[in-house]
Amino acid sequence: MSNLRFRPAVLSLPRYKPSKSAPDAVKISSNEMPTPPSPAVLEAIARELNTINRYPDLTAARLREALGQRFGVGADQVCVGTGSSAILVAALSAVCQPGTQVVYPWRSFESYPIAVPTVGADPVPVELLPDGSHDLVAMREAITPDTVAVILCSPNNPTGPALTYEEIASFVADAPDDVMIIVDEAYIDFATKPGVRSAVPLIDEHPNVVVMRTFSKAHALAGVRVGYAIADPEVIGAIQSLLVPFGVSSLALAAALASLADAEAVQRAVTEIVAERERIVPALRELGYDIPDTQSNFYLLRGSVYGLVDACARVGLIVRPFREGVRVSVGSREQNDRFLSVAADFARAEGIAQ
Repeated sequence: MSNLRFRPAVLSLPRYKPSKSAPDAVKISSNEMPTPPSPAVLEAIARELNTINRYPDLTAARLREALGQRFGVGADQVCVGTGSSAILVAALSAVCQPGTQVVYPWRSFESYPIAVPTVGADPVPVELLPDGSHDLVAMREAITPDTVAVILCSPNNPTGPALTYEEIASFVADAPDDVMIIVDEAYIDFATKPGVRSAVPLIDEHPNVVVMRTFSKAHALAGVRVGYAIADPEVIGAIQSLLVPFGVSSLALAAALASLADAEAVQRAVTEIVAERERIVPALRELGYDIPDTQSNFYLLRGSVYGLVDACARVGLIVRPFREGVRVSVGSREQNDRFLSVAADFARAEGIAQ
């Protein structure tokens, strides 16, 4: 056993628990896209292999420029990292120190209660409303003089509800301007609820707003790890200084650029997922399952339905259990039909079916 003197905060950190896997099993547990990105993206990755002996662009200049054009901001308002989780840690590191606090919704993304103690701050989780959405009133009340950051997750993982632009704008306007407001938009591409759109336009008036996004979900690039933040140039400069140099590989940069250029393919894939979500969720509700309004590529079956995890495993499907219920990612039509069949049998056996 090691005699290293680890920091107590490190030893007490919760560990991120990835979903389980099994040989030949189908994962509908990690909110991945069920199909690879377009051929154009795969070809861009293959071409980049010819220069794999070279370091990638230190600051991802081409990708930052492309993202700036996509969102109508300057390249100096964008930074790129190895997934939005890396961006989150860097952003919090810029403002956190011992004695400070970070407010976030709970349950939400598992990285939040890990990232906050990692940067030396105290976590302040705020319970969700009964419908699985953010309690923005309680989150505002949780802000104290020691609060340096607030995280909003829209759509919220793992429950699914999304905040409207007006709800976020009102919250930001009412929060102290020396508190960093991080808006995690990892799943916003799947949102169809009226009024739900990116918080990026808020940055002009509120330079304390940081919007985090990722290529892991809608762009089907979870395996290459590319996330990014959009914020005021000064804020981006601080975050960039804390990111790992050359952290994003040349393959990942090439894939992200090609995916941005192939927007139609991305939108087709998103449209298919949304259509499947709108087909499968009502069917599950008819079986008696309690599912919050989801605006993402997953849905949460709430309550004591943990036996569903084993029932799925027996037919080669992997889903994700949480204390609050079981989260299922929207997969292909065939995968969704398989899950629906298992869920129907389970509902009848457990007396859930109405």
